[in-house]
Amino acid sequence: MKKDNYSDIINLPHYVSKKRPQMSIEQRSAQFAPFSALTGYEDEIEEAGREFVKKMDEK
Repeated sequence: MKKDNYSDIINLPHYVSKKRPQMSIEQRSAQFAPFSALTGYEDEIEEAGREFVKKMDEK
């Protein structure tokens, strides 16, 4: 017997912990905020661009 995906749980009430307070919207959004995995990478790219432009100007 084939069931639809999640048909057994789709109408259940949203779980709310009794032990932990709910996160604020700011706290939740901070979890998904962009971050720089490669510290200094953007600076290196900018420097490489400046050096390239400088070389092109010298020609």
